[in-house]
Amino acid sequence: MTDFLITLYPWVKSLHIMAVISWMAGLFYLPRLFVYHVEKAQTVAGAQEIFFEMEEKLLRVIMRPAIIVAWICGLLMVFTPGIVSWDWAWPWVKGVAVLGMTWFHHWLMARRKDFLAGSNRLTGRQYRMMNEVPTVLMVIIVLSVVLKF
Repeated sequence: MTDFLITLYPWVKSLHIMAVISWMAGLFYLPRLFVYHVEKAQTVAGAQEIFFEMEEKLLRVIMRPAIIVAWICGLLMVFTPGIVSWDWAWPWVKGVAVLGMTWFHHWLMARRKDFLAGSNRLTGRQYRMMNEVPTVLMVIIVLSVVLKF
């Protein structure tokens, strides 16, 4: 099994990078949609339904498959012999940041449910501030993987 993982490693890593890029695009865009949803949906007739559809498709068609593939490929790389040395800090730092990114994804899903239920309490400004969370986590992840501290 370990030989198989080593052989597949370049393919798994490539797929992981593509999935992470797709996931990150969604993590950056969905809070921005929420900003516009809060600030514009009530002023334009029919806009609320358009925002609901855009948010749902972004989550279901792009973000959900991307997070699943990113996690599966990430775990396959972790289990590939010789790739991760747990004596270093970087895999632990990256792991915590990835868990934070996953939490943020689920937080966004919960906010979408709030919109659907008509119980959103956050402002456009608050969504703009939360939009910085994936940026900070991305910086931590990239620096930990590249610098391997």
